[in-house]
Order: sequence, then structure tokens, then C-alpha cells
Amino acid sequence: MPPRRRTPLDQGEQALWAWRAAPEQTPRPVLATAVRYTLEELAERAPGRSVEVRVPPFGAVQCIEGPRHTRGTPTNVIEADAQAWLRLVTGVTTWEQERGEGTVRASGQRADLSDWLPLV
Repeated sequence: MPPRRRTPLDQGEQALWAWRAAPEQTPRPVLATAVRYTLEELAERAPGRSVEVRVPPFGAVQCIEGPRHTRGTPTNVIEADAQAWLRLVTGVTTWEQERGEGTVRASGQRADLSDWLPLV
């Protein structure tokens, strides 16, 4: 069962639209809402617990079916900054571009979101 959404859909969508309109001028609370909304969306579309996706300091989710992680450092981890994450989920850039630029770090065999992106 996917995790319960904590970000109301309308607030998440509004935050994402605000980010799209002015990515570099988005207020921090709006940026946080957009990131959390898209992380929740990923977890809903790709349920599972084999990959942990982190966008510090705003949030993290576990997703994608496969061997379940239970304790310690996850085997498959993806970490991105908020701007890179939102560029990926909206299709502004690709997984390969962000990985090549070093704005997304991924470790582990299953740490690849290219099949799930863009989300919106």
C-alpha cells in the first residue's frame, strides 16, 4: 500500500506551478511543498521499498518494488537538490543530464528513476 499523502493535491499542484513560473525566485515554503508533493506522487506511482529517494532538507520516500530495505543505510539511494529534482519530475531535464552534471547522485543497482520520470 502506498504511503498516505500529506500534501493536499491542490496545494501541491499550485506549488509546482509557482515553481515552473519562476524556478529561482520560488519562496522556500513553496519549494518545499512542490518537492514533497512530487515525492509523494513518485511513491504513489512506483510503490515499493527498494529505493530511497532523498531531496534534503525537504523529504524522502521509499519506492519501486524489489527487495525491501529495513535497517541501516539503504542499498539503493538517490539524492538530489530541490531544483534538480523539480527539473527532473517536470521534464525540464533528463535523468542522464542531471546525473552527468552531478546534481543527482545515485548508488545501488536499482537506483535509476529514468523509467518513472518525468512525473508531470
